[in-house]
Amino acid sequence: MITMDSWATKAIEKLAAQRKNVSGNKEVAMASAVMDALKSFCLQDAEFAQAVVQGGSFGDCMRAVAKGVGNSISDIDAYKKAVQFYFPGAKINVQMSIDLIGDAAGESEPQQMTPMVLNLMDLF
Repeated sequence: MITMDSWATKAIEKLAAQRKNVSGNKEVAMASAVMDALKSFCLQDAEFAQAVVQGGSFGDCMRAVAKGVGNSISDIDAYKKAVQFYFPGAKINVQMSIDLIGDAAGESEPQQMTPMVLNLMDLF
């Protein structure tokens, strides 16, 4: 029986091994960030990792991500297209937070920070 860790390990190894086969200017430009996101998703979900192991090549994935892209694509849209290449119909959720104090807090006393959750769809 293959465990979650095994699927994730196999998926990450497959992606890493196929990284050198990515060609095309857009594909190469996006490959590292997309691969990092896919690796993270594989660690989060064994079923997704299994789909990566049993699915197409990373080069084909990157061609699918770049297809129809004009001069730019957001990172989130690139990750969405990559996830859907391996697992059609899957969605990604993105959560961002802001630290309004940032470096101004200094290092002497750690501040208790209450995260602010923003829904990116509210910006549209």
